[in-house]
Amino acid sequence: MNDVGSAIVSLLGPVEIRNLADKLDLRPTKKFGQNFVIDGGTVRRIVRTAGLSADDVVIEVGPGLGSLTLALLPEAAHVVAVEIDPVLATQLPLTVDTRGLGDKLTVVQADALRVGLGDFGGHVPTALVANLPYNVSVPVVLHLLEALPSLRKGLVMVQAEVADRLAAPPGSKVYGVPSAKAAWYADVRRAGPVGRTVFWPVPNVDSGLVSLERRDPPATTATREQVFSVVDAAFAQRRKTLRAALSSLFGTAPRAEEALRAAGVEPSTRGEQLDIVAFARIAEHLD
Repeated sequence: MNDVGSAIVSLLGPVEIRNLADKLDLRPTKKFGQNFVIDGGTVRRIVRTAGLSADDVVIEVGPGLGSLTLALLPEAAHVVAVEIDPVLATQLPLTVDTRGLGDKLTVVQADALRVGLGDFGGHVPTALVANLPYNVSVPVVLHLLEALPSLRKGLVMVQAEVADRLAAPPGSKVYGVPSAKAAWYADVRRAGPVGRTVFWPVPNVDSGLVSLERRDPPATTATREQVFSVVDAAFAQRRKTLRAALSSLFGTAPRAEEALRAAGVEPSTRGEQLDIVAFARIAEHLD
C-alpha cells in the first residue's frame, strides 16, 4: 500500500462532514441506511485491512459524503462509487476534485442491487471495499459476488450481528442462509470490530468488518440456483430435520430422504450442520 499517498490526501473529519451535510441540507435517512463514518483512523484502518494493490479497481457501495472514498483513491488504480442518493452522487465528484483525484473516480448513481459490469464505464472491479447500508448489506454482497466475477477480494463494514452471520462456520448458532451462500463464492472471516462512535448519526448497534477472498464454488453438476434453493429450504424452518425441511422441494419426505442418503447426508441432520459442499451434493438430486 502507498502510505505516502494516504498521508497526502486530507480526509473528512467530523467538522467537514457536518459542514457538507449542512450545505446539502442533508438529513441521513433510514431508507438508505445512511450512517457516515467521521473518524479518519477508522477509514485508514479499513483501507489498510483491505490489502489493496496499486492496480486494483475498487467498487465502493454507499460512499455517502466520501469519507472512505478519499482514503481509497490513493491506494487503487480507480474507484467506482455506487450511490443511490442523487444529491450525494452529485456532490462526491466535487469533493474528490478538490483533492486533485477526480480522474481516479467514477460515480454511478444507481441501486447497488441492480448494477452490473456494464454500468461502470469500462472499469472492471477487482475489490469490494465499502461501509454498506445496514438494511441491504447481505443482498448487496451476494449480488455483487454473482454479478462481478472479476471481484477477487473484499472488505465490508456491516452490522456486527450480520458480520457474525456472514462469517459463521457450520455448526454455529448463527450459521444460516447468508453464511452458506457467501461460502459459495468466497472464504469469509471476521476482520475486527468497529464501535458506534465513529459514525454520524451514531447507530444503535455495533459494526464489524468482514473479509472476503474469492474462491471457486464447489465442484458440482447442480446449478447455483439449485444449490441456493436447497439452502433456502433447509433454513426456512431451522428446527426441522432436513428430511422434513426439504420435503416440499423434493415433492415428498420419502423422496427428500432418498436424495439425502444418496448425497451422503443423514436425513435427521439439520441445515446448520452442513457446509456448502454438502448442500451442493444434495442439490444434484433435484429433478
